[in-house]
Amino acid sequence: MNRTEQLKQLNNEQIWDIVIIGGGANGLGTAVDSASRGFKTILLEAVDFAKGTSSRSTKLVHGGVRYLEQGNIALVIEALQERGLMEKNAGHLVKNESFIIPNYNWWGGYFYTLGLKIYDLLAGRLSLGTSKYLSKEKTLELIPFIKSNGLQSGVLYHDGQFDDSRLAINLAQTAVEKGACILNHFKVTQLLKNDKNQITGIAAVDQETLSKYIIKGKAVINATGVFTNAIMKMNDIVYKKYIVPSQGIHLVFDKSFLAGDYALMIPKTSDGRVLFAVPWHDKIVVGTTDTLVKKPDFEPIALEKEIEFVLDTAQRYLTKKPTRADVLSVFAGLRPLSAPEKKGQSTKEVSRSHKIIVSETGLITITGGKWTTYRKIAEDIVNKAIEVHQLPKKKCITRHLSIHGNKKNSTSDFENHLFVYGTDANAILKLQESEPQLKEKLHPNYDYTLAEVAWAIRYEMAATVEDVLARRVRLLFLDAKASIESSEKVACLMAKELHHDESWIQNQLTEFKAVANGFLLKEFRIP
Repeated sequence: MNRTEQLKQLNNEQIWDIVIIGGGANGLGTAVDSASRGFKTILLEAVDFAKGTSSRSTKLVHGGVRYLEQGNIALVIEALQERGLMEKNAGHLVKNESFIIPNYNWWGGYFYTLGLKIYDLLAGRLSLGTSKYLSKEKTLELIPFIKSNGLQSGVLYHDGQFDDSRLAINLAQTAVEKGACILNHFKVTQLLKNDKNQITGIAAVDQETLSKYIIKGKAVINATGVFTNAIMKMNDIVYKKYIVPSQGIHLVFDKSFLAGDYALMIPKTSDGRVLFAVPWHDKIVVGTTDTLVKKPDFEPIALEKEIEFVLDTAQRYLTKKPTRADVLSVFAGLRPLSAPEKKGQSTKEVSRSHKIIVSETGLITITGGKWTTYRKIAEDIVNKAIEVHQLPKKKCITRHLSIHGNKKNSTSDFENHLFVYGTDANAILKLQESEPQLKEKLHPNYDYTLAEVAWAIRYEMAATVEDVLARRVRLLFLDAKASIESSEKVACLMAKELHHDESWIQNQLTEFKAVANGFLLKEFRIP
């Protein structure tokens, strides 16, 4: 996947069947679906693939135990089916994770055991494992780092865990392999309409070269997530809010706070939210919150009250109490919730189901949804585009379509940090052998090497230091301070590979430090 080749394809094509705005989970999934059906497909992403919400998830592929409790059975069934397909189609990224719910009241064990047996049944043949009731002693044996005082029992259940932005990169590669034109750092500036007020294409700017493009298309898809309203402003004569952003944050700690292979799920925190503590890339990710914010931002910052809530809850349940000084990284993400139909409706009441809106202009917009159901959402979007724009009726083939890099990992594979590359891992090792200088580590505390940076530039369309350290190599999300310390090495190699000068290096280092400081608690930011 190379930017120069993609630009050549953009210049060759005249009218595209499907034009997609937005390179997050829904947009990339739609590109894979559309291209694999044989439609001429182009996707434009304003910054980088999964730059927004799609790189800031809780890293779970799940049916949603909470939705089961709310009685949203249809959403749970759909998500559980899709979870199973994701594990088959992207086996290098999606793995089975065992969760334990600790119960501190006598009825909790029975209540959650029953609920999770229903969860298992709903998953059917695509189940990842059987849930079971645990005695207090067994719970503490499996997850000894939780508070024992008042513990009555536990429940073990299985869900999926994955690397979100790595899946986004692999989806982009899959779409390219199926013939799509995929471009990051490409901003849509205008929706083009004919004299009947029907959309005929878009105007866009290549953010790398500032070249302007007119792109004609039969169907235009708005998959911009939390930035949906901005595209709708270009589309509608009368402005209306289609989505409301809700912020969720996660704190990242050293693995020692929850040693072992089990994840922790607290079904009811002090304010009724669910809290997860999940092992991820040899760290523990703890979250999340649900806070309405006024407007979307490419770099949302965790609010102090959110940080305090997650820390306080973690301290309440973990025997080794994490403090502010233990936070290696804090990341905030915005969920694009469909705007409430009723005034005063809370975010917990707003449906997490996806919604497809067809405007009078012919623009097709997707709101809501989550990573687990990205494939089904994409199928629905392309079906809607076929129906609305009279495109040839071609069947969806993504249910059993292998994603780039797909391989079934064994337990030992997950011990090597290159597991996220799947079938590409050997090529990275060969790169280190053929260019020995690329064996150098980015940081003494981590196994990432310059070979992964070179790979990200040459084959994964990384154009900035942030593209590499945030979404190709996940160091910014795992240890923000270490990512700042690694940034100069990355910038220098990128400048060499992409033929940039010293001033580009300095600009990149300044920009990256500004972003990375947002991933550190305020008292630990680097001046």
